[in-house]
Amino acid sequence: MTDSSVQDRPPLPPFTAETAAQKARMAENAWNTRDPSKVVLAYTPDSVWRNRSDFLQGHSEIEAFLTRKWERELDYRLIKELWAFHDHHIAVRFQYEWHDAAGQWYRSYGNEQWAFAPSGHMQRREASINDVLIDPSDRKFLWEAGPRPEDYPGLTELGL
Repeated sequence: MTDSSVQDRPPLPPFTAETAAQKARMAENAWNTRDPSKVVLAYTPDSVWRNRSDFLQGHSEIEAFLTRKWERELDYRLIKELWAFHDHHIAVRFQYEWHDAAGQWYRSYGNEQWAFAPSGHMQRREASINDVLIDPSDRKFLWEAGPRPEDYPGLTELGL
């Protein structure tokens, strides 16, 4: 279900390899801002999520979840890579690095399946994620806070 008062969010489905990769990079860039009020705008008002063992629906639940996430996952840096696409579905694999309040670093590995409304807003997001402790010397996501620079390598280029 889409809200007709909300503008389309290109690229729109059905996706091509190029537009699916563009959509994945746009999602990565948005999440790297760590701004829940902006990130939530990419989702339909009634978007349904499964994130690990959390089940969420709608902008208010998603925004509250992201707020808690980024209060706990400090110095968060994310890379997403297109895995597959078809029509209005996209699958990505991703990794992100972060540390907790005690300074312990983690690399979180996962994959997501996305379904989009005709408007280009995400209607459904299902994410499976595992966290692995890493030493600070093992970090690979070393750009300044914010979106990953265009010339910074992706997961495949980093050997991940």
